Amino acid sequence: MAKFIPLISSRSAGPLGAIHLPRLWQKLSLGASNQLHDDWDLCGGGFDQMTLDGLGLNKDKTIAFVKASKPTYAEFEAWVKANGTKLSAADIKKHNDAVNGYNHGDDTRKAILGAAGFKDEGKVLDAVRLNEIEDWNEFHAAHIK
Repeated sequence: MAKFIPLISSRSAGPLGAIHLPRLWQKLSLGASNQLHDDWDLCGGGFDQMTLDGLGLNKDKTIAFVKASKPTYAEFEAWVKANGTKLSAADIKKHNDAVNGYNHGDDTRKAILGAAGFKDEGKVLDAVRLNEIEDWNEFHAAHIK
């Protein structure tokens, strides 16, 4: 069975407006069907945990729901609305600002850019864009090359 690198950006948001939530759904969905690439965490401590915390979701219950139900994105977002405890516009803005404002450290930035063939000119600092570059590079290596 093929294993997939998630390519939904952490910048993406569904109707709820919470960024990274569609990517979290994709990762959990791929994991529930044993299709998540082995190099990706099912539900890591970075943006995944920031999203769970930011929306007031229990990690174990969220993973269990996706594993048991294999929901569409619409069904997942409806579940989030029913189970999240921090879903006000202010809560979602705070979450989105935290994700958008997070930067990787210098070593991580240099490693990601170098592996992808980019010179580190100090212009790409945000973790979201760096993670996208890493995803694209790893996708190419795993599925195209």
